[in-house]
Amino acid sequence: MHDPALTREALAELPPDLVGSPLINGDLAPTPIARRTWTTYNFAALWIAMAHCIPTYLLAGGLIAVGMNWWQALLTIGLGNIIVLIPILLNAHPGTKYGIPFPVFARSSFGTVGANVPAVLRALVACGWFGIQTYIGGEAVRTFLVTVWPAFASIGGETTVLGLAIPSLLTFLAFWSINIVIVLIGMNAVRHFENWSAPLILIMGVWLLWWMIDRAGGLGPMFHRPSTFATNADFWRVFVPSLTGMIGFWATLSLNIPDFTRFGRGQRQQILGQAIGLPTTMVVFSAMAVVITSAAETILKGADPKTLWDPVIVLSQITSATPPIGHDAPLISDAGTRILVAILSLVGVGVATISTNIAANVISPANDFSHLAPRLISFKTGGVITGVIGVLIMPWKLLASADAYIFNWLVGYSALLGPIAGIMIVDYWILRRRQLDVPDLYRPQGRYAGINWVAMFALVIGIAPNVPGFLKSVKILEGEPNLWDAIYPYAWFTGVLLAGVVHWMFSPTRHDRMR
Repeated sequence: MHDPALTREALAELPPDLVGSPLINGDLAPTPIARRTWTTYNFAALWIAMAHCIPTYLLAGGLIAVGMNWWQALLTIGLGNIIVLIPILLNAHPGTKYGIPFPVFARSSFGTVGANVPAVLRALVACGWFGIQTYIGGEAVRTFLVTVWPAFASIGGETTVLGLAIPSLLTFLAFWSINIVIVLIGMNAVRHFENWSAPLILIMGVWLLWWMIDRAGGLGPMFHRPSTFATNADFWRVFVPSLTGMIGFWATLSLNIPDFTRFGRGQRQQILGQAIGLPTTMVVFSAMAVVITSAAETILKGADPKTLWDPVIVLSQITSATPPIGHDAPLISDAGTRILVAILSLVGVGVATISTNIAANVISPANDFSHLAPRLISFKTGGVITGVIGVLIMPWKLLASADAYIFNWLVGYSALLGPIAGIMIVDYWILRRRQLDVPDLYRPQGRYAGINWVAMFALVIGIAPNVPGFLKSVKILEGEPNLWDAIYPYAWFTGVLLAGVVHWMFSPTRHDRMR
């Protein structure tokens, strides 16, 4: 994470010939040994803080919306996160061993110039996630504003900008501005947010869980609702792309996890902390979402069932002074209690969203954009670039439906990131056997200089089979189902396998070792 003191220490420990290198700045330099202090708790807390966010809450709802029952949805989420934990831990190792961030680690496999390709691809996906999180945070602000000021919903009438109503546009830009201001001020405030945002959102979740079950008089109808699949074949057609989507959810961090593990005290701490923090949090938080939504169906019978998967909608109904459909009085009768719960809900959702957004979706692209021109683009400049692209991506369109979110967004970008993961893992663990020349990673004429065309070729081979299926998924291509459509649901898996095998087969490193 960006820290001026860390920057000075990192540059002071460099070999003299690297101080003027165009491939280095304080943010990209190896983390000094004295600064590698993260423990098992820190890594577990990092994942708990990042996983306790509204997109995680929405995952189970998206899977149930496409036909799964509750246990099939939780099984898919759990299995996907166990699978993605493997590349996360494999790519985390060099961060802890050498103290280097993701774009510098990518130089060992792609070359000092070629590393810009995976760095930019990863950064663009992070920009999309930044926009999604910012839009969700803005919608939370809008929903609670409408609860206490109903006229706000009518501002602008029927006018829309790029498909976004004026009230949503105003709160989106306001929430976006808060994120950018924090980036420009620095990371210290974010660190404080992360220390208490995770327990805050967890406490809110537990309170909401207890309140909904108590009010509904039980767990609600969802636990008795069967899936919509008539046969195993029907289930498999949805399960495979859904599983790929669950892997894609954290495929981003499976690449840039060295941005965090570079601060680790040791391998044992980062492995144990991540194994504890990621799969368990994702399943438990998703299970809470299932229970809360199921109970909400009993309490808010007049509401659209699809909206009940949004915790902001549920909280706004609970804190509204207007009785929900089917009720003669507000769900919370005391006005003071309603206002207090509304404020705490807005603060909790806002703080959790900001801390998740900065940690998961700003640190990596800021480093990645800085990697393009280390002497010109600082961490803060990279963060602003991330924010601007996050708006241009129009994230509200990505969240328009469960199909668009899971099959177009999550599966689509996993087709890009899977091959990068395959190449980096094979290069580091098999070809180089975990041995890197760190100073040469920063030398324009070192052993990693230029572009590794074998890695580039492997990347193209890994991505290519999924392009036709993606284009058909987003309605650019049409036609009868074919082989490419059958491959696309496995996008991450095929990308990792194909790119990794091609990189291993044709790498000069392998042939040099075989001589």
